[in-house]
Amino acid sequence: MKQLTVISGKGGTGKTVITASFAALAEKKVMADCDVDAADLYLLLHPAIKETHEFRGGMKAILNEEVCTDCGKCLEVCRFDAIREDEKHNSEKQIQTTIDPISCEGCGVCALICPVEAIQMQENLSGEWYVSDTKYGPMVHARLGIAEENSGKLVTVVRQNARLIAEKNKLDLVIVDGPPGIGCPVIASITGVDLVMAVTEPTISAISDLERVLALVRHFEIEPVVLINKYDINLENTEKITNFCEKENIEIVGKIPFDNTFTQAMVEGKTVMEYKDSDLVERIKNIWERISTRIRK
Repeated sequence: MKQLTVISGKGGTGKTVITASFAALAEKKVMADCDVDAADLYLLLHPAIKETHEFRGGMKAILNEEVCTDCGKCLEVCRFDAIREDEKHNSEKQIQTTIDPISCEGCGVCALICPVEAIQMQENLSGEWYVSDTKYGPMVHARLGIAEENSGKLVTVVRQNARLIAEKNKLDLVIVDGPPGIGCPVIASITGVDLVMAVTEPTISAISDLERVLALVRHFEIEPVVLINKYDINLENTEKITNFCEKENIEIVGKIPFDNTFTQAMVEGKTVMEYKDSDLVERIKNIWERISTRIRK
């Protein structure tokens, strides 16, 4: 079984649209949407959810108000201003200690210092992950809660379960739609894969971010390939990307021109491959042939 991850140095390069197109072309595969902070592959693949699972990541401090003596020691040591004391006018207690779960970073110092053990650390419910069916095959995806952390851990959960499904059903390929950038979720989406394809566009910011993300990929000893999307909006910058890749001995697997078919497909919630008469379809087919040939090496 092989694993392909599609990433980008910045958002908006067309990474997910390309991934959805590969999902339509590839055979015997599982899709994994690892852009868990802003998952949108489902908008094109329309998964029917078969399984829903809770994702718990990190810890939160929980206060037992009945045990708490309002001594204020936890307030003194909290560096994140998650603990406060409120005045109580209609209670035997003049002061009531409370913990703001949004501000709490789960460091556990308050629980450690509490003299009456009124604070306990509990695993935090951070989101959900799903196993779904699509018309192109099984898909594993997730939704991280608002302002929640541990997205890298959730990416790992998604990838692990996509791999298990592939092994169980004797499928040959896992296609991963990775997140943009170079952070923890990106690292979790590329480690151990067979090939990484970085999608870029000929803008100054995209070129800078492409260089960073390619350095990250090579740090993990994975040979990347590059796809230049909307290459004709700035031919000078496209040449800069081409020269950089040649210098670094990185294969450019294809160049896709600006095409309104992308927008039309997204508006209709379809993959580009559903537009049979488009020249764009043939270009993406050729790119997929190069990718699949390289994966099989």
